[in-house]
Amino acid sequence: MPVEVILLAFSPVFFAFIIYEFVKFRHYYLLKDSLANIALALMHQLSDALALVFLLPLFYWLHQYSLFNIELNALNVFIAFVLQDFLYYWFHRTSHHIHWFWAAHVVHHSSKKMNFTTAFRQSIFYPVVGMWLFWLPMIIIGFEPTFLLMIVAINLAFQFFVHTQIVGKLGWLEHIFNTPSHHRVHHAINKGYIDKNFAGVLIVWDKLFGTFAAERDKEQNQYGIIGHCDSVNPWTISVMQWRIMLKQLQAATNFSEKSRVLFGYPSHRIKPSENDE
Repeated sequence: MPVEVILLAFSPVFFAFIIYEFVKFRHYYLLKDSLANIALALMHQLSDALALVFLLPLFYWLHQYSLFNIELNALNVFIAFVLQDFLYYWFHRTSHHIHWFWAAHVVHHSSKKMNFTTAFRQSIFYPVVGMWLFWLPMIIIGFEPTFLLMIVAINLAFQFFVHTQIVGKLGWLEHIFNTPSHHRVHHAINKGYIDKNFAGVLIVWDKLFGTFAAERDKEQNQYGIIGHCDSVNPWTISVMQWRIMLKQLQAATNFSEKSRVLFGYPSHRIKPSENDE
């Protein structure tokens, strides 16, 4: 399974960066929070591996009806990389604007810390909500499924390195790529930062589609989510938004309200006057 294999191959590099950051910049870490992040990463990898048992046959079945027979060469690899990053932008943006997807993605944003282990803070429910749906266009076009999953894994591996506070702005790279500065904005809940900088690798998508915000002062960034998530229990973190969604569905009185709960903008509130703690 290429996604897990590639990310596993990168693991020594990831942990080398974590150890360096932890030793030199200990104040950016809370040990229990980081251990929860690592546990969530293992849970996420297991859920993805199980999901691929069912999804790979679907991908290959769909691939037989693809529009083109795309050969692997340098140009097509570059096109695949850019196209997948474009689709990732829309998956990421959707995950912030539709409650069903946010119920999984909120896990990644729920820490009040920002360090390399925050990249590990992932949800077991991505296969359930349908992250994989966003890769289907590439299969329909003609990209081979295993190759596509390799591109996805490389994109995700890159994103590990933008989860840090120890790197400042990177000059001209800021105009093209997602950088630690850009991604700190994405994780911060300061005024003007929420729902900004959805980039995976290329920040150009945010600039093209009006979701870009530049970091003002990284020392003033506040991380986390609107609402409360003080737990370091991986399971509690994983299901917290699903519990809120279920209560909202129970409180909804008709189909229209229930549809808004599932597919409207995410909320941590059960009723207008009652917060879910």
